[in-house]
Amino acid sequence: MDKESFKYVALGKRLSGVKEVLTLGVKPNFYDYSAEERDIILNSDLLLYPTSNYAQFFNTIGKKIFPSLETYLYSDDKIKQTTLFYLLGIRHPLTKFYYSLHFDQITKDFQFPFVAKIPRASAGGRGVFLIESQKDLYLYLQKTKVAYIQEYIPHKKDLRVILIGHKPILAYWRIANGSFKTNLYQGAAYSFEDIPYDALEYASHVAKLCRFNEVGLDLIFHGNQWHVLEANMHYGRRVLKAKGMDLKMLILDALKRNLIP
Repeated sequence: MDKESFKYVALGKRLSGVKEVLTLGVKPNFYDYSAEERDIILNSDLLLYPTSNYAQFFNTIGKKIFPSLETYLYSDDKIKQTTLFYLLGIRHPLTKFYYSLHFDQITKDFQFPFVAKIPRASAGGRGVFLIESQKDLYLYLQKTKVAYIQEYIPHKKDLRVILIGHKPILAYWRIANGSFKTNLYQGAAYSFEDIPYDALEYASHVAKLCRFNEVGLDLIFHGNQWHVLEANMHYGRRVLKAKGMDLKMLILDALKRNLIP
């Protein structure tokens, strides 16, 4: 293996096929890598896409990684996100979570309708429910041990902003199509028209505060201010492709220009 022929080293496959990147794959045990591969990993200046398997360990030993540890820790966990947003003073719809012993408190804190979500490992609009009655709530609570409850803010569209190295690279409206959900996988449409600059500024501000350096942020305009609905590391690629953008090349360009990590 000739490491000198590659400029960057990656574990995860996000940049596979990029000639400048040596992608080693993700192995469950560090010693599953050969001695040569381990040496390459440990002596790399920057390790790309360590995945959640290894991000915290490389961060602890002081190795530079991309995406950041915070991106891995928070982006797929809505409960952690909500707590982080509140701690940092980031505008976020009123949200609370409840363990089973306190499920009876939900309707004391929220009036119907409200939104309920599966708090972890749900994406693409799956695991998101509009709760309009006690029956809806009962059915939702059968699906989760932790209830994640959020105020319902009626809206026909929200704004997805994709950022690399805290810099917005693409923003688009997600427009609902007969549903309260604006996820493209749920039939929503998208539009690139009239993207507000202040929303991009706020998204960049949020990404910096949270230390998310590759993320898709979902924003909603409410009460004359932008609010963050959630952060996604596993954002879709469909709209990027429709715009003629190659994510791999965008990331490579950011690396070459020292915009990340």
